[in-house]
Amino acid sequence: KITDTTENPVIKIGSDNYPPYNFLNEDGMPTGIDVDLATEAFGRMGYKIEIIPISWEQKKKLLENGEIDCIMGCFSMKGRLDDYQWAGPYMISRQVVAVNSDIYKLSDLEGKKLAVQSTTKPEEIFLRRTDERIPKLGNLISLENRELIYTFLGKGYVDAVGAHEESIIQYMTDYNME
Repeated sequence: KITDTTENPVIKIGSDNYPPYNFLNEDGMPTGIDVDLATEAFGRMGYKIEIIPISWEQKKKLLENGEIDCIMGCFSMKGRLDDYQWAGPYMISRQVVAVNSDIYKLSDLEGKKLAVQSTTKPEEIFLRRTDERIPKLGNLISLENRELIYTFLGKGYVDAVGAHEESIIQYMTDYNME
């Protein structure tokens, strides 16, 4: 019998705290949809994974300087195909708006304040306004920390937030929101 004493190489995956995709459990260990998928996919290829907490704004720089090997997250490919090497999509998630006021349709955001996480697809959508359905906002507030967008909404600093649908659903579940 031959025993393989070599360890599987480690892939360093950069990701931010983004429930339900990647977050720390009660024991401080990374968990979530992305962690489970990465563990299985890289395990099948003979690798172990290490989840490296990153600032989402720094993702491209961290990849370029080799601090991480790849990023995994609820990260839209559309409009970014030439910016990264992609493994391909593994899910579909819509960009949506959550409100804490009398906003019922996208056009009701005209002149209102919206918070988004910086360098995300919702930020791009509302900054570029390439779709005629996207109203002109009164103010777009881009925050590095995703959790702060919900704080801004709850405190009334903004009228709405823009994010991935699953992230908003997770927030609503965690905080018993409608």
